[in-house]
Amino acid sequence: MFPCWTLLLDAHTWCLYAASMDHNLQYWRREGQSFFQRLFHWVDILDPSSLLASDGEIKNSRSLLESKEQANKDELKVNHLTVISSSVHPDTGSVLPLVFRPPAFLPVAAPLVIATLLPHKGVKPALFWQFLFQSYSAGFNYVNRNATSCKDERIPLKQVLLFVGSVSYATCAGVLPQLAMNRYGLNSPAMQSLFRRIVPVPLFASLSALSVLVVRGEEFENGIEVVDSTGNVVGVSQTAGMKAVKETAISRAALIGTTAAVPNVIVSFLQRTSFIKRNPLVLAPFRHITTALVLGLMIPISFSLFPQSGKVMKEDLEAHIQAATTEPDLYYHRGL
Repeated sequence: MFPCWTLLLDAHTWCLYAASMDHNLQYWRREGQSFFQRLFHWVDILDPSSLLASDGEIKNSRSLLESKEQANKDELKVNHLTVISSSVHPDTGSVLPLVFRPPAFLPVAAPLVIATLLPHKGVKPALFWQFLFQSYSAGFNYVNRNATSCKDERIPLKQVLLFVGSVSYATCAGVLPQLAMNRYGLNSPAMQSLFRRIVPVPLFASLSALSVLVVRGEEFENGIEVVDSTGNVVGVSQTAGMKAVKETAISRAALIGTTAAVPNVIVSFLQRTSFIKRNPLVLAPFRHITTALVLGLMIPISFSLFPQSGKVMKEDLEAHIQAATTEPDLYYHRGL
């Protein structure tokens, strides 16, 4: 594996990702430190057209960024940076699998989220869609993790068991509202509203956060590398690993929780209107479209809640790291 580090060029607006790959390639990645700067940054990266870039085009972007002839062509540089930022893991330098790249999250996850939130009539379809969504979510969390603590390209058996356990538990827990309604015959409007609209919101948000915590558990167990302002590795910190995983878990809970909640609120309001009472069949497609739109809006927002280049005070880290540097602040890659 070839480590890649986030260097803080400007405390407010710029980050440099220096990738030590087989030809010592260094590439820039722009990410503002304010929320709105990060939001605009992610809107660029999440452009679905970047999924059309082949492995050869990605490698060509690396070569062009390395070329002295391209060094002063800012417009071309930004275009190539967008391709690399959306396709390459910042820690390993390897090209991400197509379905787990950030721009692929919306087109892949949207139908899974919509199907998962459907008012299923039985437990089996609910279980099926929960399994697909939880599997994709866990895979996305793992592929886009901080990989600086990984010393071997092979996935450890413990990590495999955690992955399988996370998907299995989240799948079973996700169908509990449907199971309760079927087993106890909860068919009254009040119970239907409770178990179909209210309970799933905190449940799905909690399961999404739990998936991040379990799948990326090795980061706070083994620690992740932290660097100083010049990009030198200071040490491996479990505290930084916990901070990175916790921030990502919060952002994922906000993403899924909001996506589950907002359509329910809008649909509850529309059900009282005379138009929906006359045309009830319009409600289902409207709910699906609204869910997809909210998910699409929340993806860049949730990704922007915390910077990818996380900052932590030296005093908050372990003693051996405090003794290894004189800088007050250190930095780490948060993962996604």
